[in-house]
Amino acid sequence: MDFNTKKTGMLYPAMGRLTSYVPNRYLLVNVVARRARQIAEEAEEAGEHLDEKPVTLAIDEVAEGRINASQMDLTIEEENVPEEAEDGHLLR
Repeated sequence: MDFNTKKTGMLYPAMGRLTSYVPNRYLLVNVVARRARQIAEEAEEAGEHLDEKPVTLAIDEVAEGRINASQMDLTIEEENVPEEAEDGHLLR
């Protein structure tokens, strides 16, 4: 099912539907971005052409309940990530 159909000027799926699978918008952005990167990398490795953008496919997967935050590895793999103190403030 294509959840990105325009209806009455609004994009679907609705935010409420997406946040029923991923609890908040910040986490939703991270889950969709990670999954979109995975989709793009898998398509490139397989030499496949995607008819939809990877972000659209990732959003559809969330809206259909096929992925949620608990299924994603959201660890940051970058070097030079600022350290956090126990109170949540960044250490410099």
